[in-house]
Amino acid sequence: MKFKSLLFLISFTVFLSACSKNELLEPSIQSNELITNQPGKNTAETQAVSLSETFESGTKTAYAAANITLSSGSWNLNNALIGTTSSDPKVGAKSVRITSTGIVGMNFDVSNGVSTVTVKHAKYGADASSTWELWISSNGGSSYTKVGSTITTSATTLQTASFTVNTIGTARFQIRKITGGINRINIDDFVINDSGSGGTPSPGDGNHMLLGNPSNATFTILNTTNYLMEKTYFALSYHRDRGTPNWVSWYVGSSSLGSTPRQDDFRADATLPSGWYQVGSTSYSGSGFDRGHNCPSGDRTSSVAANSATFLMTNMIPQAPVNNQQTWANLENYTRTLVTAGNEVYVVMGSYGIGGTGSAGTFNTINNGNVTVPNKIWKVIVVIPNGTNDLSRISSGTRVIAINTPNINTTNSDWKIYRTSVDAIEAATGYDLLSNVSTTIQTTIEATVDNQ
Repeated sequence: MKFKSLLFLISFTVFLSACSKNELLEPSIQSNELITNQPGKNTAETQAVSLSETFESGTKTAYAAANITLSSGSWNLNNALIGTTSSDPKVGAKSVRITSTGIVGMNFDVSNGVSTVTVKHAKYGADASSTWELWISSNGGSSYTKVGSTITTSATTLQTASFTVNTIGTARFQIRKITGGINRINIDDFVINDSGSGGTPSPGDGNHMLLGNPSNATFTILNTTNYLMEKTYFALSYHRDRGTPNWVSWYVGSSSLGSTPRQDDFRADATLPSGWYQVGSTSYSGSGFDRGHNCPSGDRTSSVAANSATFLMTNMIPQAPVNNQQTWANLENYTRTLVTAGNEVYVVMGSYGIGGTGSAGTFNTINNGNVTVPNKIWKVIVVIPNGTNDLSRISSGTRVIAINTPNINTTNSDWKIYRTSVDAIEAATGYDLLSNVSTTIQTTIEATVDNQ
């Protein structure tokens, strides 16, 4: 084993010496579209988002160098501030504005390797064009290497620059404005994608976040109420304080379904950050609520591993028994008939609010206050015929089923009476559920209430 490791190190060193830094870290072309990863249906490879910084949580009103705490961690802004004016191009209410030869950098590392980085950028107001660069450090900030080519910012609307990095181990980044003088640029939505340790894609039954990241969940323990967890068979945003997921998203195709029986191995999720409360298999006992799956057991019958994965308690919510065993079960069964009829589906399910009524009465929390009982439970299902390049095949005519049910024990078994629009669910939750779909198509399909 030691000999093999030595050979690997020697080979890797030779590879590094044979290539220039820019050859190793060459970015892809700029695009004004959000970069997404379309997996193969059978291999179901996914590219994990390990960091997504929107700069919405920060406040800094002066250009002088200072550290600020953002949702992803501590950042240093030098000749940069958090812009909130109408002249600051931004997604949401805030973005970073950089002047002179300003630098915006992470004071922390991501540790799971980096596949790609995407950054949205535009010039401020009527200012002239400027250029900037992305730099990477793999030694805790002691030294940096330029990633790929210099980017020119000349548009007043946000564009997306995409960089292919493909590095292993720890990394942190800086954005360095290098020309343009006092002309200013804005930076927003800084996203680091990893592919697992060493850059190897994780297997699964589909790209579970093909439609987007509804709440901009991030893989950082600082984000206790919106913590991103990308599993092999589904992805989710976890709320530590509620003890339940905010939402879970997953793909279902013909390869997802088989004959594997239900495993019923409910268990705590040991992959939660150290120190976080782990909801256990008996945490719902005596509460009058079912351990309600988000990603259903029935959607993962291709193997024992796939089915067992759905019994992690991070995939559960306290769900009224009638709602779970009748209303929801009927919708889940119907969804699988769509798949066996020659379709594939992308699903997002979530819950919100406080207080539900189970078989033992109405409760706001259970498990000594460690688990919040949701008031409403919703689901969005995007249905497309079997094929490839799924995102590009979603059109204004694509069928989208959205339902929103009360978490009570007297729901109607017919799920169709609870149909609503995606827009209505977004208004209730604050999420952007189909963010990777073009905005023109979103406008149509998110406003439509299914009637088939």
